[in-house]
Amino acid sequence: MGNSPHSKLDNELVVLIGGNGFVGRHLAQDLLQRGARLRVAARNPHKAMALKPLANLGQLQFMPCNANSADSIRAAVQGAHAVVWLVGTFGKGQQQLHAEGARIAAEAAKAGGAEAFVYLSSLSADPASDGTYASTKALGEQLVTEAFPQATILRPSVIFGADDQFVQMFAGLVSMMPALPVFGPEAKLQPVWVNDVAAAAANALEDPASHGGKTYELAGPDVVTMMELHRAIAAAQGRRRLLVPVPDAGSALFAALPGTPMSSDQWAMLKAGNVATGTLPGIDKLGVTPRPLSLFLDKWMVRFRKHGRFTVQKV
Repeated sequence: MGNSPHSKLDNELVVLIGGNGFVGRHLAQDLLQRGARLRVAARNPHKAMALKPLANLGQLQFMPCNANSADSIRAAVQGAHAVVWLVGTFGKGQQQLHAEGARIAAEAAKAGGAEAFVYLSSLSADPASDGTYASTKALGEQLVTEAFPQATILRPSVIFGADDQFVQMFAGLVSMMPALPVFGPEAKLQPVWVNDVAAAAANALEDPASHGGKTYELAGPDVVTMMELHRAIAAAQGRRRLLVPVPDAGSALFAALPGTPMSSDQWAMLKAGNVATGTLPGIDKLGVTPRPLSLFLDKWMVRFRKHGRFTVQKV
């Protein structure tokens, strides 16, 4: 593991609250390479144990943290040079997990002398949204900024990666089903690669003088509709699929049913679209040139092809 010799985070303690999740694990890898000391604080921090071989001796610490407990949050950020709030859910307790808990962490970080704080929000964040996810993310942004004025707010679009629960979920469905419903077929997304999000967050932590107190939109270089995304996945698998556009009323009904893979919050986000507005600085202002999903899709879809690596792709 080659540490960056010029990183301002070298040997500094960075606390990742919710660091065992999808973005957290990738951010942890980036920060370890920069020589930071990491504390992964989460309800089940050992879900991030795969990071251990990437760290030097004493560089990585796992700490149980309950984001519903003020005392647990304060204990997690103790002694931190920088803190990242990565906790998010489409389930219950969104106001606590997206807003109140983040406020407590920001207050404790400020009181403890931390130099940087990053809050992972969403492009969908909107205080006026009917969706609880979008409105509580917006509230979280507000509370964090009030508690830690130099915090950096990151608003990513849909985040993709080899281990995501978005592209990979659709890939599994395409591989199994000859006909597939497409919800919000004309909804526009601007997917951003998880490693690019990680690099943006790490750069923000490294230079709070430049990036603190600002909100950034993190989006990839390409805008795609949900229908285009499904077609690209099917093509990369070498499969012909009947893709059936679902009307909005049917999508809303499906999302309202219990046990479905899409919640009403997710449907509200999808319908609204997830594209950068351009009114705020983008990921490039954090020193990152985002890479498109098309760069990775063929490689990732190999395992979903009928004969795997032995599938002959028609040109």
